[in-house]
Amino acid sequence: MGEIPLSAPQDVKGTGVSRGLLEDLALKILYLNSELSIAELGERMCLDMGVTEEIFQFFRKEQLCEVKGMSAGTHRIVATSQGKTRATDLLKINQYTGPAPVSLMDYTLRVRAKSVQQMQISAQDLGRAFHPLVLDEDICNRLGTALVSGSSIFLYGPAGTGKTSLACSITAIYNDLTWIPYAVEVENQIVTVFDPGVHRESRDPAAENSDRRWVLCHRPQVVTGGELSASMLDLQYNEACRYCIAPLQMKANTGALIMDDFGRQRMRPEELLNRWMTPLDRRLDFLTLPGGKKFEIPFDVIVVFATNLDPAELADEAFLRRIPNKIKVDYATSAQFAEIFRKECEKRLLDCDDRVVQQLIRFITQEMKQPLAQCYPRDLINQIVWSSAYLNREPQMTVNALEQACRNYFLPAAKSRAATP
Repeated sequence: MGEIPLSAPQDVKGTGVSRGLLEDLALKILYLNSELSIAELGERMCLDMGVTEEIFQFFRKEQLCEVKGMSAGTHRIVATSQGKTRATDLLKINQYTGPAPVSLMDYTLRVRAKSVQQMQISAQDLGRAFHPLVLDEDICNRLGTALVSGSSIFLYGPAGTGKTSLACSITAIYNDLTWIPYAVEVENQIVTVFDPGVHRESRDPAAENSDRRWVLCHRPQVVTGGELSASMLDLQYNEACRYCIAPLQMKANTGALIMDDFGRQRMRPEELLNRWMTPLDRRLDFLTLPGGKKFEIPFDVIVVFATNLDPAELADEAFLRRIPNKIKVDYATSAQFAEIFRKECEKRLLDCDDRVVQQLIRFITQEMKQPLAQCYPRDLINQIVWSSAYLNREPQMTVNALEQACRNYFLPAAKSRAATP
């Protein structure tokens, strides 16, 4: 998995971003921290000493700071009254005080270097990523083909068949890491990208001696469902802090963006599809800064549309052409259902008798008139565990316990849909 470290810039020019932006950022950080050494300032900005020393010399020349002493061989500085006035004015314009940003060009090059369309994927990679799931060979082959393409996927089929679990296993296929910047500079404005709720930081040694403005992460996975709105796909301007937050697709670059329960979002399907016609086709997206200026970013992400609705009723033919992979995920066979049930019991350290499982399958399909959805083993075992906790006894997978779990879980057969043959 080992990544090559990114070279850290040794001077302001090497950062690729404007000198003025770095100086303003450093002054805000100094003001808010009262007193810092040059090394501590570099730590907060994720910059090496060569860069912060250059900024310090500018501050001293412009009388924005004064030296209070030495610490571990570096100057300790505070903002002068002139520096404090300047810093408070800057904070009224923009309150970002995090790590220094990278340039838009550097961000674009780094995304292209880790493009999802350049990945080599084998059957072994799928087997490793999907090993907790029970899938037939046809589904595995179709998923493998879709992922090699690096393009988007429709996963459709009845509710409870494991579409979301499949989608959420996709990034585990990639046995490598990617660099995510804390922030990107665009037209002298800050766009934050790194999100600890989305990006899982790696402990790879390459991160220790690299440009600290980048975080070495596992490939990102962003999941959104019914809460999705149009604003989440554009730059989100933080009114209080006055800087921009990257939209979902930018956070997901080099990874996967999963649209769960597609067709049930706050954003109408046709609105979303129209918004992404060009990105899906050209793999480029266009975002708009608060002042109205547009800029281009890579759209290098596998978008997975997971739905239990008919894709043909959600999108027109022109859009469906731009999603070349359409994979139906159907109910489990009896053998698959039994295997899923066995794996779920193993995970919970519960004994599982195959004769009991076969009786459960007959009860679900013949008595309850239900299909064998992949989610039922987990949900029915939950029922038994909850009941056992209430009764203060160890959970047991008996025929009676499972039949009672079914009665608690399913609607009466007369009110539920009939099982498929």
